[in-house]
Amino acid sequence: MAPKRLLMLGLVIFGIIVVAAAGGQQGQWAPADNATAKFMVDAERQWAEAACNHNRIAEKILAEDFQGTSPQGQRYAKSEEVADTADVSKTAQECRLLDAKVRFFGDELAMVYGTESSLRRAKDGTAKTRCLIWTDTWLKRQGNWQIIAAQDTEFGCK
Repeated sequence: MAPKRLLMLGLVIFGIIVVAAAGGQQGQWAPADNATAKFMVDAERQWAEAACNHNRIAEKILAEDFQGTSPQGQRYAKSEEVADTADVSKTAQECRLLDAKVRFFGDELAMVYGTESSLRRAKDGTAKTRCLIWTDTWLKRQGNWQIIAAQDTEFGCK
């Protein structure tokens, strides 16, 4: 076979493989009765409430190699999040998960998109509502779902 035809055949085969692989990773929104999605949303609710009640949920749901990005653009690890949410001197009020939607990408990867709010006290004593919109990446490892990445953005509360 001529080198040009061989190259074309290789490109066609490569294209078919790429399309097939991409098709297998199409996301699907979780139905309301999906038990795994319910578990994730409940865990996200507990994490949103952790600034108020210091429930230590981050220890359970964050992977050891977790990396988050704060609303201020700073990266943080699991150990930093665990310490921050356990710090009772930073207690917030009215911590609420406002919404969360789960999208699965195969059997071992999911993205949870949500919003939350809390009432925070500034150093001068004034209270301000803080609203976050976020995306958390969940990965199933050895049969357990954990968050491997989080991205938070602050937005103006209504």
